[in-house]
Amino acid sequence: MTRKLFGTDGIRGTANQKPMTADIALRVGMAAGKRFAGRGNYRHRVVIGKDTRLSGYMVEPALTAGFTSVGMDVVLVGPLPTPAIAMLTRSLRADLGVMISASHNPYQDNGIKLFGPDGFKLSDEIELAIEHDIENSDDLVLAVPKLLGRATRLEDARGRYIEFAKNSFPRQQLLKGLKIVVDCANGAAYKVAPTILWELEAEVISMGVNPDGFNINDGCGSTATEAMCARVVEEGAHLGIALDGDADRLIMCDENGELIDGDQLMALIAKSWADKDLLKGGGLVATVMSNMGLEKFLQGQGLNLVRTAVGDRYVVEHMRAHGFNLGGEQSGHMILSDFSTTGDGLIAALQVLSVIVEKNRPVSEVCNSFDPYPQILKNVRYQKVDPLQSEHVKAAIRDGEIKLGNTGRLLIRKSGTEPLIRVMGEGENSDMVMQIVDDIVSEVSKVSQ
Repeated sequence: MTRKLFGTDGIRGTANQKPMTADIALRVGMAAGKRFAGRGNYRHRVVIGKDTRLSGYMVEPALTAGFTSVGMDVVLVGPLPTPAIAMLTRSLRADLGVMISASHNPYQDNGIKLFGPDGFKLSDEIELAIEHDIENSDDLVLAVPKLLGRATRLEDARGRYIEFAKNSFPRQQLLKGLKIVVDCANGAAYKVAPTILWELEAEVISMGVNPDGFNINDGCGSTATEAMCARVVEEGAHLGIALDGDADRLIMCDENGELIDGDQLMALIAKSWADKDLLKGGGLVATVMSNMGLEKFLQGQGLNLVRTAVGDRYVVEHMRAHGFNLGGEQSGHMILSDFSTTGDGLIAALQVLSVIVEKNRPVSEVCNSFDPYPQILKNVRYQKVDPLQSEHVKAAIRDGEIKLGNTGRLLIRKSGTEPLIRVMGEGENSDMVMQIVDDIVSEVSKVSQ
């Protein structure tokens, strides 16, 4: 059965247009609530959080109405990171968790992410079942008046997550003496991120902490790091931390304003944990996007790199199935399963900061574990026709693979969240990689017009 609503990371789209309308949100609440409200003879509850987008004020009450209409109680927690919702779902013994966010997308978009009672994202099978129920929501049996759900607000939700995140940091360590720039992307972590760092005694310079409903990810955060990098140099800070709109993604920079991506951060954590006999699975799980340099570095440490399809859900599935406790994406999604069930930018940052404190050396020395292979990534927006079915595009891809041979690789795929074709090339010869990527992009663009 083909998925119509759910992509690689929940439901996502332009706010107030299908599928991100109040009507669809209402039906999601009804369908998901009905499916999870039959798990036992007790009052069922769902935790709902959101980021700072204006459209959250539309989606949140619609979801609430859907859940309460099938007899499920709703716990509202307001703006909090996605991993906080996963954590609270488990902590409050809820049947379901919902995060209203489009992650790193601009404010015009929004999304709905669902977590099961174990705090993990729902499986493809459950999402398909919920889609079926949404399409047939007129057939759902609604609660009788006396069994309607109630909605309450959890006032200490923010404090619960702050303590949860701080407890992932070694108790014998503090961040005293570190000057840190943190860019919260005007998103879900705008309150908790600076607080966590400050309470661990860092000197904190905050950016992206004035959300107005429209400025989430706008020239700030993990997908627009220029301002953070410049601020680190300007302030003479030791490092910068950039989160995305829902704070499940992390990118850092060193004292020189040079970026440190997810691959470098995972390499650092993997080696640190392996040295302390804390790393499970004999390595880490990443996606096909991770740099070949990471793979070579891990091999030199006697560790393995296992690759999955793009999407943190696939990383998590492999980690759970094969006993790994570290995985993630080059883009900055990192799953540290000893602490969290989903990507958590703050907890990943705290693990990196722990190594920096331990080494007591410049961040530029500590956090650059390997020399990455030249890697070029370009995106091409398309309309309805799938460019990857074009014979001209297929021929350009074949030609590129022949030219690269064993010295590199190509990855061409459709985005799971936007109508984009992502063209990635990687290899020892940067000029060759650039030419190959440009040739493929040119053919994709012709089909996409």
